[in-house]
Amino acid sequence: MEEHRRDQEVEAGFALLITSDVRTPKTDETGKTARSLLEGAGHRVVAYGIVPNDPEEIGESVRAYLEDEGVDAILISGGTGVSSRDKTIEAVNPLLERELPGFGELFRALSYREIGAAALLSRAKAGVAGGKPIFCLPGSVGAVRLALERLILPLIGHLLWEVRR
Repeated sequence: MEEHRRDQEVEAGFALLITSDVRTPKTDETGKTARSLLEGAGHRVVAYGIVPNDPEEIGESVRAYLEDEGVDAILISGGTGVSSRDKTIEAVNPLLERELPGFGELFRALSYREIGAAALLSRAKAGVAGGKPIFCLPGSVGAVRLALERLILPLIGHLLWEVRR
């Protein structure tokens, strides 16, 4: 366990992508929460965008972040449910070189403790592409807070060390 904690002093540059048909930078409470938690933990938000729930636009944004040398990790919020408008997973899956199935499993287990059976409706997932972790999260403030505080922030330094070696 100590080995996993040794890399926590890493300052990561995050790209934050919100998928929504209705949010704007002014009304995006999820993005504000994510930025606050990331910066509060000593990381930087180096890119931020809001795109519609359109797989082509989501994929285009993620590909641009993968090419950006200042981006170490990508956090996507929204579009991970089961409605016909939820397209984040379909847009990101073809880009992933490696999946981290435990992320989605553990996120749903932790989420179940907070919201009950509705946690099963989340398709949250994580993986790696181009040496960068990508996290696909539900669009709610609570989901983003849970994922960052309990899963992403405690491990991001070690995860980055692993994918870069």
